[in-house]
Amino acid sequence: MEFKLGRLLIGRTLKTEELKDEKFNKFWGLPILSSDAISSVAYAGEEILWVLVPIIGLMSYRYMFYAALCIVFLMFMLVFSYRQTIDSYPNGGGAYIVAKENLGTVPGLVAGGALTIDYILTVAVSTSAGTAAITSTFPALLTHKISITLGLILLMTIGNLRGIRESSKIFGIPTYFFMISVLAMIVTGVVKVFVFGYTPQTLYEVPKVTGDITIILFLKAFASGCTALTGIEAVSNGIPSFKEPAQKNAKIVLGLLASIVLMIFGGLSYLATLYHAVPNSEVTVIAQIAAQVFGTGFMFYVIQATTAIILIMAANTAFAGLPLLLALMAKDGFVPRQFTKRGKRLGFSNGIIVLAVLASILVILFRGDTHLLMPLYAVGVFVSFTLSQTGMFTKWVTEKKKGWRHKAFVNGLGALVTFITVIIIGVTKFFHGAWIVCILIPIFVTTMLRIRAHYIHVAEQLRLTVYERPKAVDLAEQKRYVIVPIDTLNKSFLKALNYARTMSENIIVFHVSVDEECTEKLLKKWEEYGVGIPIVVKKSPYRNIVGPLVKFIESEEYAAGPMDTITVVMPQFVVTKWWGNILHNQTALLVKTMLLRRRNIAMVTIPYIIEE
Repeated sequence: MEFKLGRLLIGRTLKTEELKDEKFNKFWGLPILSSDAISSVAYAGEEILWVLVPIIGLMSYRYMFYAALCIVFLMFMLVFSYRQTIDSYPNGGGAYIVAKENLGTVPGLVAGGALTIDYILTVAVSTSAGTAAITSTFPALLTHKISITLGLILLMTIGNLRGIRESSKIFGIPTYFFMISVLAMIVTGVVKVFVFGYTPQTLYEVPKVTGDITIILFLKAFASGCTALTGIEAVSNGIPSFKEPAQKNAKIVLGLLASIVLMIFGGLSYLATLYHAVPNSEVTVIAQIAAQVFGTGFMFYVIQATTAIILIMAANTAFAGLPLLLALMAKDGFVPRQFTKRGKRLGFSNGIIVLAVLASILVILFRGDTHLLMPLYAVGVFVSFTLSQTGMFTKWVTEKKKGWRHKAFVNGLGALVTFITVIIIGVTKFFHGAWIVCILIPIFVTTMLRIRAHYIHVAEQLRLTVYERPKAVDLAEQKRYVIVPIDTLNKSFLKALNYARTMSENIIVFHVSVDEECTEKLLKKWEEYGVGIPIVVKKSPYRNIVGPLVKFIESEEYAAGPMDTITVVMPQFVVTKWWGNILHNQTALLVKTMLLRRRNIAMVTIPYIIEE
């Protein structure tokens, strides 16, 4: 019988055959895999203005628009490149698979590590930004912002554990509301100025500064605005999550994503130049534009509400992308194999839970402050962009299939542009926190290589060769010895002893004495009950339980030979309450853990159920 609370939160367990019904179509795939990229436009333009306005004042709006055009150009480069990735790699994996197959294992792991960092940061930044929107509306909640953010992460985790189909409906609708409301604001704002002749009045005074625009300043603004491109890679990573034809659906969603980001990011950037929104810590740029376009009526609050919701929903891109990425890396042996297992609702639940835990730790460490998290945000994703484009360029140049030249040109140009962007972001954001990513990626890669080496070592130890065949065992020559450890003579021990008697006549009851008084009581009780089997007692002055047992097995005192079978039968309580194991079985667990490392010893656990 399933745990009632778990069934209420997660839903009933699905059969493996139902996986095909859990995949999403184009309509639901767009908001799920695009929510990060779509939500980024809510603050990307503002990040550009934060760099420009304090230096060049009113001139900022012209160069902001130029920076936005450069970012849009880069986005289309990435979209064309990832379309080719979708055609070539239908099983998903994106930058990790492309880099690993075409550039080598280490570049592939660098891409995988960079994407992992980016996905974790996506959840932390998005939920923290959503919390900031909530606390701005209700200032009394400001002291609880970390708790609210952790609650939002928990909510997202439960929603995704319910499965792809249900999470797409839960989290997809708010994304569509945001797109519709913002597009309505863009159209209304432009019509209001050019059709009705409205003259915008700035809500905040533009600083009167006369600095000069320099290439360094423009590059800093460009680097800050590149947050608008985070999440573009999620579609190519999540191809297996689409219904058939999966590749075609993924390419359509990628095209729709590019069109929506172009309209929303380009439109908001243009409105910012028309309405001269000034970035400040109290009112966001998008809120200033909404106030001028709609006033402070119903639509203003719709924009505010949908913006807050989409910032939270952006985390769903990570919940859709990272578990699948970890599953692919786990198949290759670079992360624990548990990440390949599907949960009750056929999602990669281990990846979902790990993502939620790591993002929560980040929120606690950085106190839920988006300004502290933001400098770490774009570095990882642009590293993966660069490796993906370089990998695809290498693929075309190496294979030289029909039409390879124009494909190589697209990916080669994409690799060059994204590499330059990585350098710009890395240099401009290094001392603001990007250095942390530069340290984490090598640590991730080293850890993944060690995990892979461990799996290879274990496989070599277990592998059978064609010359190794099961050998016939002479049971008449081989002796079977059974050791039953005892601490207290009770029903649990007697059950284990009775089982041992069915295995062999060569039974040794072994007691490690760490307390003379307890040992005397045990021996007295042993004689009273007349079990009929001698008991071996070894003193342990250093209170080591396992050492004397192992030493006894390996000593000449024990009659077992190297070819004989030695079985340790271990009695163990089984309690019906979950907290019972905290109170019992710690010694048994220690003994089993140590003895399982010995190749010549077999372990058998005999449970004794304690009714409560």
